[in-house]
Amino acid sequence: MTPNVLSTRRRSALGFLAVVAAGLAILVGAPHVFDTYGLVQLTLFAAVAIFALSQGYVWGFAGIMSFGQAAFLGLGAYAYAVAAIDMGDSTVPVLISVAVPMLFAAALGYFMFYGRISDAYIGVITLTVSVILFQLMNTTSGSQYHIGQAELGGFNGMPSVPPINVPGMPDDPLDQTGIWYVAMGSLLAVYALLRVLLASRFGRVVVAIRENETRAQLIGYDPRLYKLLSFTISAGIAGLAGCIYVNWGGFISPTVFALSMSAQVIIFVLVGGLGTLLGPILGAVLIQWLINAAGGQSTVDPNLGLGAILVAFVLLIPQGLLPTARALLARIGSRRKPSAQAPESVRLRGVQPLAQETRR
Repeated sequence: MTPNVLSTRRRSALGFLAVVAAGLAILVGAPHVFDTYGLVQLTLFAAVAIFALSQGYVWGFAGIMSFGQAAFLGLGAYAYAVAAIDMGDSTVPVLISVAVPMLFAAALGYFMFYGRISDAYIGVITLTVSVILFQLMNTTSGSQYHIGQAELGGFNGMPSVPPINVPGMPDDPLDQTGIWYVAMGSLLAVYALLRVLLASRFGRVVVAIRENETRAQLIGYDPRLYKLLSFTISAGIAGLAGCIYVNWGGFISPTVFALSMSAQVIIFVLVGGLGTLLGPILGAVLIQWLINAAGGQSTVDPNLGLGAILVAFVLLIPQGLLPTARALLARIGSRRKPSAQAPESVRLRGVQPLAQETRR
């Protein structure tokens, strides 16, 4: 193994540990800095960041453009709400909120990937599924539409969803601080899980299929299986985000399936940086903060202002914030390196290094 490879891996490991350490500091420190309202906002940021990670993984690393990722977010949210109302204890509903989107994605993905459907049509199918679920849940208004004791509520949604409680203790629900710990802890766990997954053989094959599917198939890998597994994993992550999302507001409605939700998560990834894990998190927090800020003022139409900002981001920084920052730092480092490594004898003679002469 060459020194360059070792250095790259060491830098990657240090970067991962730095991100986890910063996340743990935010997890522990936030309740001591922010009041209840601030923790509510941070919980929302954590939920959308998990949602963005699901899109960032399936799109940026597996190469699957899921236009309707909100379908899995909504399935997770509704699965948790229905199960929590019927069971009373949130321990099993949390697991159900992850399992239901995964099962749905496995069934849908089987027909898409094993049916040899092209990437463009996969995007259309996922978007259509999200629209169908939105229309379906809108038509469930009335007491006849219920699952157990949980009425679906149609376009009015499901209010008073029970919050997450201490496992096995339904009479001990978590307060806002406790829900914040669950939300931020889930975000860190998902980030670490995806880092480990991408560093494994499975992750390397997934990326190889994204780069050249034909070549990966020729050396013995089945792209259909790896795409199906990646699609299912991303749906489970989106379902977990839905669980956190419904706990954030204690309410869920069909708007969670809306096109705006699917569009926003794509923008989260584009702004933060496609092909990274930290980028979607940063993009989600930044855009959600802008959405909240735009909604709290009356000078500029929020949708118009937000749209202009998003278009500017896409046009001026097409690679996203994180890759652009990395490229800028690398450029600065490359400019400093030649002068620092120039032989002392050469500098004493007043001769400029070759790299500098070339730039001129």
